[in-house]
Amino acid sequence: MDIRTYSKLLIKKTINMKKILFFLTLFLVIVSCKKFYVEDMSTLITAESGALSNVTGLTAALAGAYRPLAGGFQGAATAACLMGGDDLTTNKASNKADFREFDQFVINNTNQRLAQVWNGCYKSIQQCNNIIANYSKATGVQATINQIAGEAYFLRAWSYFWIVRLHGKAPLVLESQTYDEASLKINSSSIADIYAQIISDLKMAETLVQNKKPAPGRVGLGTVKYELAKVYLTMAGSPVNDVAKYADAASYAKNVIDNQTLYGFGLMDDFNSLWPTATQNNDGNKEEVFAFTFQGPGAARLSNSYYGLSPRPAEAGGWDDYCAELTFFNEFPVGYRKNCTFQTSWTNGSGVVIPYTSFVTKRPYYKKFQGDKLSFQNAFSIPMERFAEALMIFAEAQVKSTGNASDPLALEAFNKVKRRGAGLPPNTPNALVDATSLTQKQVVTEKGWEFAGEFCRWFDLVRLQLVQETVDKKDPDELKPLGPIKYFAPFPNTETNVNPNLLN
Repeated sequence: MDIRTYSKLLIKKTINMKKILFFLTLFLVIVSCKKFYVEDMSTLITAESGALSNVTGLTAALAGAYRPLAGGFQGAATAACLMGGDDLTTNKASNKADFREFDQFVINNTNQRLAQVWNGCYKSIQQCNNIIANYSKATGVQATINQIAGEAYFLRAWSYFWIVRLHGKAPLVLESQTYDEASLKINSSSIADIYAQIISDLKMAETLVQNKKPAPGRVGLGTVKYELAKVYLTMAGSPVNDVAKYADAASYAKNVIDNQTLYGFGLMDDFNSLWPTATQNNDGNKEEVFAFTFQGPGAARLSNSYYGLSPRPAEAGGWDDYCAELTFFNEFPVGYRKNCTFQTSWTNGSGVVIPYTSFVTKRPYYKKFQGDKLSFQNAFSIPMERFAEALMIFAEAQVKSTGNASDPLALEAFNKVKRRGAGLPPNTPNALVDATSLTQKQVVTEKGWEFAGEFCRWFDLVRLQLVQETVDKKDPDELKPLGPIKYFAPFPNTETNVNPNLLN
């Protein structure tokens, strides 16, 4: 046998041996897979692990339902999503493209700010589904179990309320606690179906939670009734347009107002006392109907970054993420509330006062959100909803449902907020300030000033179809729409890439 023949046989033998070793290895891997991929569920908060069979497990699951929401709404992404309103804008240059897309109604589905709120809501919904599917079988103090379940129903409703207002139709997932391949192919549900689920969940929560919040940042009966009032008010406007809901909104808002002591709510006497400064921190005050609480520096996704650097001008070391549109600022009544709300100048290290007209953005900033120091991580709570809004909801819904522009109860609710905004005692009538009749637009305008930058204005403009009117009043120096006004944002591309059916 010559050397070439021998070499060929040796190579062939070597190749055959490699094949044998490969298939032997593959066989062993396959045989061992059953043991290798058996997942230990004993430490997970799932029904399979048994962790949700008692109060301790349900409590842990509830914390897991709150955390994604706090993460989703912790930063300036929330402001970005609401920049279609006239109270918020951003730097016209710099690295604020994601913000500008919302302000100019050309939102790309790859927008990173878009996904943050979406993910926060749906991750919370998943954990709420987990609790709702298992609480009825859990053992422990029944009142505690009921409270946890009620909060889960509330958080699921609250999340879907944000989703339906931001996106319109959307996937309605009520059993995401268990894996089902079919869920990867679901279609979006209609706006009507989502609102029906929101009402159903809030009605369930209404039967389960205790009167007062167990702690700041938690949910009590007053919180649930307040949310029902807000949802009904929204449904009375576009796109649902069920005007009969004005009466429901008025009824629920009045319940919150009439029972404020029972629910642990009330109107703070001083508007400025609501906002954190170097000398005060009123987290958990009676005006907080629903708020997200945070751990602060070092806690990463558990820090509040909506306050701090985001609403500060670059000249003062800030990030220029969000500031006020000029027309909104100029129409804002001069006085106490305006002074508390906006930063209109900055004093540099040399003692030189720089007016906002000389800032890079040439815009005033939201002083009430700046906190006590230059930081993007702080522990201040974010009040997503305040008792003052219950007063404004009642005033608007009462006037619309009764047709009486001089309804005394509606006037008093409205005037309490107006007086405080003027720096006056809210409960003391004042002929120089008090309104004597009300229109819906008058209430919504006052509400815009009271809640400037606070997650209300864009939604109010949408439900009353006032967006075009505010766009037409934009200052010539503002960012202008680059396309037609769009009331709903697209779904994040991370969702539609996986499931194109969501677009149907």
